[in-house]
Amino acid sequence: MDRNMKGLLCLVCCILMSFVYLKKEPVKVYLIGDSTVADYSLEPDYKTRRYPLTGWGQVFQQFLRRDSLVHLKGIIHADSAVVDDRAKGGRSTRTFFEEGRWAEVYKLLKKNDVVMIQFGHNDASAEKPERYVNITGYKEYLRLFINQSRSKGAWPVLITPVTRNYPWNGGKLGSAHGDYSQAMEDVAKELRVPLINLTKLSADYFTMKGQDYVTSRYFMNLPAGAYEAYPGGQKDNTHFQTEGATEVARLVFQGLKKLSGNK
Repeated sequence: MDRNMKGLLCLVCCILMSFVYLKKEPVKVYLIGDSTVADYSLEPDYKTRRYPLTGWGQVFQQFLRRDSLVHLKGIIHADSAVVDDRAKGGRSTRTFFEEGRWAEVYKLLKKNDVVMIQFGHNDASAEKPERYVNITGYKEYLRLFINQSRSKGAWPVLITPVTRNYPWNGGKLGSAHGDYSQAMEDVAKELRVPLINLTKLSADYFTMKGQDYVTSRYFMNLPAGAYEAYPGGQKDNTHFQTEGATEVARLVFQGLKKLSGNK
């Protein structure tokens, strides 16, 4: 091989290596929240013990493909993103913090990572003091997650709690979350944090689909014998089957698009 050819090959290798080094690392999209967000597929024997139970975070990665991220430039500052779902069933803002779950996320946060925060279901459980958080405390923990995310250069996004499958009135689905959705909106306004009003988005969307449809197709209302994990059936109007979780994840993605200035 002559000297000119060797020089050309070296130049090509240098150019290729420069592209490798210039390529941005994937942004991590951390999800913190409760059972409606959680990834149950991480549990042992998911198919036989829990399926079709699905949190919207479990199916969110499919909405963050490279061709989708062009619509999220205002939130995700990279050409690739990886979902890291840290949500856990039964957790409120307080218990998520007290159990050290937030500390694990905080330790890993890097500049331009995204922290998507959905709590409220368990905070509002006054009948369960082990998880209950009053409105004042709820706001304080949200502020903590927001301020500590920002201290690492990460981008917090607040998400009001996804609606339960009640109360229905005259064919329209309302909210069972009391003042907690509004409290999150208040914190978003106070600290100028992007917010997705998933309570309203999900209630409006489920209303459009109709009570019978969402009850049987979206929520965990299962007939006996249909699934190995629930031989006697199931009646659950809080948690989602895969189809329901996917539609909620789609609503969250559409909310992110709107925050980024895209419809």
